[in-house]
Amino acid sequence: MQLQVMQELLRKQKLVEGVVRGQQQSGKEVVETLLQRQHVVEIEAALAGLSAAEIGQMLEALPAEDSQSLWSRIPEERQNEILWELGDSLRERLAGLAEPRFAENQMNAFELVEGRIRQVSINSRRDLQGVKPIWIDLLNATAAERAYIGQHFGLSLPDPGDETDLEVTSRFQVDENGEIHLHSNFLLDREGDQRSVAVAFVIHGGILFSLRNEDLPVFRLLRRRARTQVNYVEDCYDLLLDLYGTDVEYAADSLEDIYTTLNRAGKHVLGEAMSDQEAATVLSEIAEEEALNGRIRSNILDTQRALAFLIQSKTLSAEQVSYTKQILRNVDSLNNHTAFLFDKINFLLNATIGFININQNRRFSQLTILGVVFMPINLLAGMGGMSEFSMMTQGIPWPVAYGSFMVGAGLIGYGTYVALRYLEARKARKAHA
Repeated sequence: MQLQVMQELLRKQKLVEGVVRGQQQSGKEVVETLLQRQHVVEIEAALAGLSAAEIGQMLEALPAEDSQSLWSRIPEERQNEILWELGDSLRERLAGLAEPRFAENQMNAFELVEGRIRQVSINSRRDLQGVKPIWIDLLNATAAERAYIGQHFGLSLPDPGDETDLEVTSRFQVDENGEIHLHSNFLLDREGDQRSVAVAFVIHGGILFSLRNEDLPVFRLLRRRARTQVNYVEDCYDLLLDLYGTDVEYAADSLEDIYTTLNRAGKHVLGEAMSDQEAATVLSEIAEEEALNGRIRSNILDTQRALAFLIQSKTLSAEQVSYTKQILRNVDSLNNHTAFLFDKINFLLNATIGFININQNRRFSQLTILGVVFMPINLLAGMGGMSEFSMMTQGIPWPVAYGSFMVGAGLIGYGTYVALRYLEARKARKAHA
């Protein structure tokens, strides 16, 4: 349908150009310019609503003249992503020697050189020539980029976003070609931005392929360590295990931050008094830490399943199995910490809600005291409004009569208040005794 629409737009453009050329010279340039602008706007509007893959398929299906005309209408900033969708012959015909380029810092290859990993930035297809990596890291790679990398190394690379929809039992598997596929969630804990990020791993031909759609501090930390420490890693399995181990360390750091926040909230909650506004703030902080604690627990359980799968796959060396078991012991330790934090969070939630209830009870108590104080006054006020009061004070000037009545009512109310306070104080002394 989209192809037919584009073919119709290109056909109209050719027709208009032919009609304009047959006109007389007078006004020809003005008419031609206006018509061409109109058709260019229509074509560009149609292209704006299409993905790079759809435009690539359209260019492949159009005749040579039409595809060249359509290519000239594609904005320059979109041409690179569309080049990935074209075959070699069509790409050379449309763009000449231009080759599709990887986005900056989105694809990196890592070679093992003298016990350290060396990062090689991959910006074009030529950069892959002669590279012997043990790790290929893809960040926000498009489907065409993943397809090209997979074709170059002889495998199919998944979309990490699609991997999220897999069942848990399907996230860790070994296919018939011996490729190991893993899907795990890594923690992203920035201020105001706390969530899990899906990462897909594939081990093929001694190379670890990692695919993710967001930058993660765990990956930056591992690259820094492997570049500076000699013999930090020896193969792709060491890299994968270190990524999981670093993620566990990152989760431990986040748990320490939760401890700090909860300790600060605990001092506030266990203070002498707390207003409702302060209690609402504390409840919000505790709720955020509870969500983060639950996310950490979910991630480390996911890491635990991945590490157990690697041990069961029998692809690790004895030293790597020992290191994996050490990471699993760290995971067990973090599980105990998250369980303790859940208990602490529940205690602080209950204490904060208790303070809110105390504040509400205090207000109800104050209202009750006011009601008791004004009850005899209301009774006297009702009697004062009756005609019998006027008869009883007959002969007394009304300012004196009603003024004395108001003073008497005030004294009765004050006496009632003092009596209530005395009873409360006496009750408190008995409770402390």
